[in-house]
Amino acid sequence: MDKTYISSYGACLVSRNIYEKKGRLYWCVREESQREIDNGWRFLSDIDTEEYLNEVKNWCILPYEAVIEIEPAVLIIYDMPIGTDIALMCEGGRKFFVDTATGVQI
Repeated sequence: MDKTYISSYGACLVSRNIYEKKGRLYWCVREESQREIDNGWRFLSDIDTEEYLNEVKNWCILPYEAVIEIEPAVLIIYDMPIGTDIALMCEGGRKFFVDTATGVQI
């Protein structure tokens, strides 16, 4: 994989379950930025619960490049608009994103 990234990807919120490799990156949601460095992306794992995510200590602030290192598939979604709500599916050795509202592959 080409390691040349855009230098202004910014930072995002990532579930500690992803960072600590307890769960795999699954949900990808883009919200309005909260700060200048914030690119709006929020990454949740396949094992996260609402209760878990309600605890501030269970989130990490990471550069987007660090998330790419964890899951290279997110490289292709960076430019998706605010309001994006997708899930990363893994089937038959293939990875692809699905819109969580419609179930349509993107």
